[in-house]
Amino acid sequence: MAPVRTLPVLTLKELSKKEDLFTHGHRLCSGCGAPIVVKMVLFASDHPVVACSSTGCLEVSSCISQHTAWKIPWIHSAFENAAATVAGVESMYRVLKKKHRINKEIKFVTFCGDGGTYDIGLQSLSGAMERGHDMLYICYDNGAYMNTGIQRSSATPLGADTTTSPVGSVIPGKTQQRKNLTRIMAAHDIPYVAQASISHWLDLMKKVRKALEIKGPKFMNILSPCNRGWRSRTDDAILLSRLAVDTCYWPLYEVENGAIRITFKPKEKKPIVDFLKPQGRFKHLFRPENEWIIKKFQEDVDREWERLQKEALP
Repeated sequence: MAPVRTLPVLTLKELSKKEDLFTHGHRLCSGCGAPIVVKMVLFASDHPVVACSSTGCLEVSSCISQHTAWKIPWIHSAFENAAATVAGVESMYRVLKKKHRINKEIKFVTFCGDGGTYDIGLQSLSGAMERGHDMLYICYDNGAYMNTGIQRSSATPLGADTTTSPVGSVIPGKTQQRKNLTRIMAAHDIPYVAQASISHWLDLMKKVRKALEIKGPKFMNILSPCNRGWRSRTDDAILLSRLAVDTCYWPLYEVENGAIRITFKPKEKKPIVDFLKPQGRFKHLFRPENEWIIKKFQEDVDREWERLQKEALP
């Protein structure tokens, strides 16, 4: 693999001088995590970026009729084929470079929600990664199909109340644990996989910069709180993202050429209830009859965190 060039240190002063490539005026909800993800990713890149988004919150809210918030070339794909769309554009780019019709270095990025990544678009994503396209696929994970009515996805955590796993006399919310897609992507043996959070901006942006310098397929899973679906305050996106990291529900790590490295360890690991309590989608778990769900949730988080620490480089 070609060596990764040394990148300049990221500072807020330097970032403040960069052009905002995802502008104000979009229709995403107040407090949404998705535009924060996009802004951080685009600020992190030192190269021109061509992006694609499948149908979802980000897509429908950032390009309405003739109005768009994107100041880069951007493509809207169907729900299921964002990875294939970018793979096709990246293939065309390589041909044009060989013909010397394009000389500049361009990076290709997808921004897709968990519905279009974990579920509907998984076949497209897996295929693009297996074929080795030079692209970065970013999932902004808000844990449900938020754009279409807050239906559960395979990214929805255990016990969450959604419109298709409603709390009632039959079920106490979603009865399955969330899919660990980051590990699934690492199992593809691609050059780079990472998990990040908007609460830890420097960690996130360093991972984006590293990914964009690596040739071949890359995947990043970034937690993206949704106050509508999570039933939380509109100003809690950063707080909830930080709690997800500090409880180890959302550990920050990277897998580079098969080697796992934890990029942030909480000084004091907090109990999972600290992450669950501010979210209305979990309020039923604090009833006496549902306490077993919190216990199981905590056990699952602890088991995955212990496993990750054992597998990671010292």
